[in-house]
Amino acid sequence: MTSQIQVPPGASRSGGQDLRWMLTRLVEEVPGVLSVAVVSADGLPLLSSEPSEDAAGGGRRRRSLTGPLGAAADLATVVSGLGSLTNGAAALMEGGKVRQTLVAMAEGNLLVMSISDGSLLGVYTDPEADMGVVTYHMALFVGRAGHLLTPELRAELRQATPRPR
Repeated sequence: MTSQIQVPPGASRSGGQDLRWMLTRLVEEVPGVLSVAVVSADGLPLLSSEPSEDAAGGGRRRRSLTGPLGAAADLATVVSGLGSLTNGAAALMEGGKVRQTLVAMAEGNLLVMSISDGSLLGVYTDPEADMGVVTYHMALFVGRAGHLLTPELRAELRQATPRPR
Protein backbone atom coordinates (compact mmCIF):
# COMPACT_ATOMS: atom_id res chain seq x y z
CA MET A 1 0.00 0.00 0.00
CA THR A 2 1.45 3.36 -1.02
CA SER A 3 0.37 6.80 0.15
CA GLN A 4 -0.37 9.49 -2.35
CA ILE A 5 1.71 12.39 -1.07
CA GLN A 6 0.49 15.72 -2.28
CA VAL A 7 3.30 18.23 -2.22
CA PRO A 8 1.89 21.76 -2.36
CA PRO A 9 3.73 24.24 -4.59
CA GLY A 10 6.35 26.12 -2.62
CA ALA A 11 6.93 23.27 -0.16
CA SER A 12 9.36 21.21 -2.15
CA ARG A 13 12.61 21.75 -0.27
CA SER A 14 14.33 18.71 1.12
CA GLY A 15 13.24 19.32 4.74
CA GLY A 16 9.58 19.40 3.73
CA GLN A 17 10.00 16.28 1.60
CA ASP A 18 11.79 14.47 4.44
CA LEU A 19 9.08 15.42 6.92
CA ARG A 20 6.33 14.22 4.55
CA TRP A 21 8.19 10.97 3.93
CA MET A 22 8.58 10.31 7.67
CA LEU A 23 4.93 11.13 8.34
CA THR A 24 3.83 8.87 5.48
CA ARG A 25 5.87 6.02 6.93
CA LEU A 26 4.25 6.55 10.33
CA VAL A 27 0.76 6.40 8.82
CA GLU A 28 1.46 3.53 6.44
CA GLU A 29 3.53 1.25 8.65
CA VAL A 30 1.98 1.49 12.09
CA PRO A 31 -1.07 -0.78 12.44
CA GLY A 32 -4.20 0.98 13.64
CA VAL A 33 -3.15 4.53 12.79
CA LEU A 34 -6.06 6.25 11.05
CA SER A 35 -4.98 9.88 10.83
CA VAL A 36 -2.11 12.15 11.86
CA ALA A 37 -1.50 15.87 12.20
CA VAL A 38 1.55 18.03 12.87
CA VAL A 39 0.66 21.37 14.41
CA SER A 40 3.04 24.28 14.99
CA ALA A 41 3.73 25.69 18.45
CA ASP A 42 1.36 28.57 17.70
CA GLY A 43 -1.47 26.17 16.83
CA LEU A 44 -1.36 26.27 13.03
CA PRO A 45 -1.70 23.01 11.07
CA LEU A 46 1.48 22.12 9.17
CA LEU A 47 0.84 18.62 7.78
CA SER A 48 -1.92 16.07 8.14
CA SER A 49 -3.25 12.87 6.65
CA GLU A 50 -6.76 12.07 5.54
CA PRO A 51 -7.85 8.41 5.48
CA SER A 52 -9.57 7.34 2.27
CA GLU A 53 -11.00 4.05 1.07
CA ASP A 54 -8.90 2.03 -1.35
CA ALA A 55 -11.31 0.47 -3.83
CA ALA A 56 -8.73 -2.06 -4.98
CA GLY A 57 -7.87 -3.07 -1.44
CA GLY A 58 -11.25 -4.41 -0.40
CA GLY A 59 -12.01 -1.56 1.97
CA ARG A 60 -8.47 -1.20 3.31
CA ARG A 61 -7.67 2.39 4.13
CA ARG A 62 -5.17 4.31 2.03
CA ARG A 63 -3.86 7.49 3.59
CA SER A 64 -2.52 10.55 1.82
CA LEU A 65 -0.84 13.63 3.23
CA THR A 66 -2.81 16.76 2.54
CA GLY A 67 -3.34 20.23 3.87
CA PRO A 68 -5.84 20.88 6.66
CA LEU A 69 -9.17 20.06 5.04
CA GLY A 70 -12.11 18.11 6.44
CA ALA A 71 -11.37 15.56 9.16
CA ALA A 72 -7.66 16.33 8.99
CA ALA A 73 -8.38 19.96 9.89
CA ASP A 74 -10.55 18.80 12.78
CA LEU A 75 -7.74 16.60 14.09
CA ALA A 76 -5.25 19.47 13.85
CA THR A 77 -7.65 21.73 15.75
CA VAL A 78 -8.20 19.15 18.48
CA VAL A 79 -4.44 18.46 18.77
CA SER A 80 -3.73 22.17 19.14
CA GLY A 81 -6.45 22.66 21.76
CA LEU A 82 -5.49 19.56 23.71
CA GLY A 83 -1.84 20.61 23.69
CA SER A 84 -2.76 24.02 25.05
CA LEU A 85 -5.05 22.56 27.71
CA THR A 86 -2.52 19.99 28.95
CA ASN A 87 0.30 22.56 28.99
CA GLY A 88 -1.90 24.85 31.08
CA ALA A 89 -2.75 22.00 33.45
CA ALA A 90 0.93 21.06 33.78
CA ALA A 91 1.84 24.67 34.60
CA LEU A 92 -0.98 24.94 37.15
CA MET A 93 0.11 21.71 38.83
CA GLU A 94 3.82 22.52 38.50
CA GLY A 95 4.22 19.21 36.68
CA GLY A 96 6.87 20.29 34.19
CA LYS A 97 6.78 19.90 30.44
CA VAL A 98 4.04 17.71 28.92
CA ARG A 99 5.62 14.90 26.91
CA GLN A 100 2.52 13.08 25.73
CA THR A 101 -1.23 12.92 26.18
CA LEU A 102 -3.57 9.98 25.59
CA VAL A 103 -7.33 10.23 25.23
CA ALA A 104 -8.86 6.75 25.16
CA MET A 105 -12.38 6.65 23.69
CA ALA A 106 -14.81 3.85 22.93
CA GLU A 107 -14.22 4.15 19.18
CA GLY A 108 -10.58 5.25 19.04
CA ASN A 109 -7.57 6.78 20.73
CA LEU A 110 -5.97 10.18 20.37
CA LEU A 111 -2.30 10.55 21.24
CA VAL A 112 -0.47 13.87 21.27
CA MET A 113 3.29 14.14 21.63
CA SER A 114 5.47 17.24 21.90
CA ILE A 115 8.14 17.89 19.27
CA SER A 116 11.31 19.67 20.38
CA ASP A 117 10.36 23.09 18.96
CA GLY A 118 6.96 23.17 20.68
CA SER A 119 5.12 21.72 17.71
CA LEU A 120 2.83 18.77 18.32
CA LEU A 121 2.29 15.41 16.67
CA GLY A 122 -1.25 14.07 16.99
CA VAL A 123 -2.26 10.54 16.03
CA TYR A 124 -5.78 9.13 15.92
CA THR A 125 -5.99 5.32 16.03
CA ASP A 126 -8.61 2.63 15.96
CA PRO A 127 -9.57 1.32 19.42
CA GLU A 128 -7.66 -1.96 19.03
CA ALA A 129 -4.33 -0.34 18.13
CA ASP A 130 -1.40 -1.35 20.33
CA MET A 131 -0.62 1.91 22.14
CA GLY A 132 2.91 0.75 22.97
CA VAL A 133 3.71 0.28 19.28
CA VAL A 134 2.02 3.57 18.31
CA THR A 135 3.82 5.62 20.97
CA TYR A 136 7.14 3.99 20.09
CA HIS A 137 6.79 5.01 16.44
CA MET A 138 5.56 8.46 17.42
CA ALA A 139 8.66 8.91 19.59
CA LEU A 140 10.87 7.86 16.66
CA PHE A 141 9.12 10.42 14.44
CA VAL A 142 9.47 13.16 17.07
CA GLY A 143 13.17 12.38 17.53
CA ARG A 144 13.83 12.51 13.81
CA ALA A 145 11.52 15.41 12.93
CA GLY A 146 12.59 17.83 15.66
CA HIS A 147 15.61 19.12 13.76
CA LEU A 148 13.65 19.42 10.49
CA LEU A 149 11.00 21.80 11.84
CA THR A 150 13.05 24.95 11.46
CA PRO A 151 11.33 28.34 11.47
CA GLU A 152 11.92 28.51 7.71
CA LEU A 153 10.24 25.14 7.07
CA ARG A 154 7.29 25.98 9.35
CA ALA A 155 6.76 29.24 7.42
CA GLU A 156 7.06 27.38 4.11
CA LEU A 157 4.52 24.74 5.16
CA ARG A 158 2.08 27.39 6.42
CA GLN A 159 2.24 29.27 3.13
CA ALA A 160 1.89 26.11 1.02
CA THR A 161 -1.03 24.63 2.98
CA PRO A 162 -4.47 25.26 1.46
CA ARG A 163 -6.94 26.84 3.87
CA PRO A 164 -10.55 25.69 4.27
CA ARG A 165 -13.08 27.82 2.44
